[in-house]
Amino acid sequence: MAYENLIVGQEENVGLITLNRPPANPINLAVLNELDEVLAKWEKDKAVRATIITGAGERGFSAGFDLKTAGTPDGEKAMSRGQEVFGRIEKYTKPVIAAINGFALGGGCELAMACHFRIMLNSEQVVMGQPEIDRGIIPGWGGTQRLPRLVGKTKALEMLLLGTRVHAPEALSIGLVTRVSQPGQLMNDAKELANTLSRKAPIAVQIILDAVTRGLEATTDQGVKIELEGSQRVSKTKDAMEGAIAFIQKREPVFTGE
Repeated sequence: MAYENLIVGQEENVGLITLNRPPANPINLAVLNELDEVLAKWEKDKAVRATIITGAGERGFSAGFDLKTAGTPDGEKAMSRGQEVFGRIEKYTKPVIAAINGFALGGGCELAMACHFRIMLNSEQVVMGQPEIDRGIIPGWGGTQRLPRLVGKTKALEMLLLGTRVHAPEALSIGLVTRVSQPGQLMNDAKELANTLSRKAPIAVQIILDAVTRGLEATTDQGVKIELEGSQRVSKTKDAMEGAIAFIQKREPVFTGE
């Protein structure tokens, strides 16, 4: 299927999504709907085990909410739709990697934070931040919630109230991104991580993602119960048996997601 705002592809077990509205790749209702459609399709597709999201061009991952739609019916719908789609990414049953090739600001930063992993290009032109305060508004797609969960309250308040932008080295040091890539290596690094993840046991990956995400919103006692339920479920899978046999036979396991 052809998409108007995304470039969508697949390499082996890795799905590739490129926000295709260069140079800034702003996010509007149509982008959100297409993104949700692709993710819904791939969630049911056993051949796709990990997903990479990046931006078209060399300037921006995404500048966030498309200000040209502000005050329009579509703009109003995009506010709640963005929370729904980004929430879907955060709760997605397969790993999602943000390959941050350019500035990720506002909703672009919020999209990246909703992903499970973030790999950021080390360049003076590449920054992350929530600059909404300088426009007299606040983040609307989860920035006030996910940022402090990633970097802590103190640093999050600095970024949210001062509109501070961070480059890759600082983003890595505060826990905002998973890894830093050097020029020319970003997509190679993202694909290498995605391929590594795609070789892991899919059901175990799904259960870990769910346990961590739900556990962060629960007490420790509630969280360990979630973990126990997951452990009991995964122990009955063929992949668990394959992992044990492969260990005994001193070979790499081949997981099928069963």
